[in-house]
Amino acid sequence: MEKREYRYELHCHTKDVSRCAKSYAGDAVRFYKERGYDGIVITDHYSPQTFLFHKAFCPHRFTKHYLRGYYAAKAAAGEDFTVLLGCEVRFFGTIDDFLIYGIDEDFLKTSGNLMSMYLKRLFRLCEEKGLILLEAHPFRELRFRHNPDYLHGCEVFNGKDKGKPANERAEKWAKDCNFSVVTSGGDFHDKDDTNPGGIITDEPIKTNEDLLRILRSGNYRLIK
Repeated sequence: MEKREYRYELHCHTKDVSRCAKSYAGDAVRFYKERGYDGIVITDHYSPQTFLFHKAFCPHRFTKHYLRGYYAAKAAAGEDFTVLLGCEVRFFGTIDDFLIYGIDEDFLKTSGNLMSMYLKRLFRLCEEKGLILLEAHPFRELRFRHNPDYLHGCEVFNGKDKGKPANERAEKWAKDCNFSVVTSGGDFHDKDDTNPGGIITDEPIKTNEDLLRILRSGNYRLIK
């Protein structure tokens, strides 16, 4: 019998939460199901643009607001499609983004304001909680590369940068830094997006524990 392969998108935004997104969570689920994916990680923006005004200073009090896209995607997914929770963090006063994998609702409620942290502190928190912290699209225009000592890896392919030098430069940087984890992500914002990304695995991913284990093992292939 032919061996089964599984596809998972690791970078997905929803209009339910991310103000820059144009498609709701249900649209995202349908988009990836139609393309033969087996699941997605919802990585809505955890940034001042998401938590406007007073909410940006106490985001842990508004976790339900942040989780709307995740909840909606779960509701639309059904039993045969995995939806996991992640996030894309941006610190106050910056435009650089960091992806966190393995989080749950409790992490968002009890970790304080991630936007007010700096990279070293966020990395230590992720180490303490057993999470994976990556720099997203590190060579996108006007972005800076950060200290690799405080990262587990980086996104080496981003669908919005397909065909641009940014992805090639990210891949080279990852090799130079000897990162243990590299990923691909479509950076989904709209159902009209044409360049989904993600990973291909030989085993299904059903939980955050599965995702973290597979990413750390390197037993996957990148979708580019």
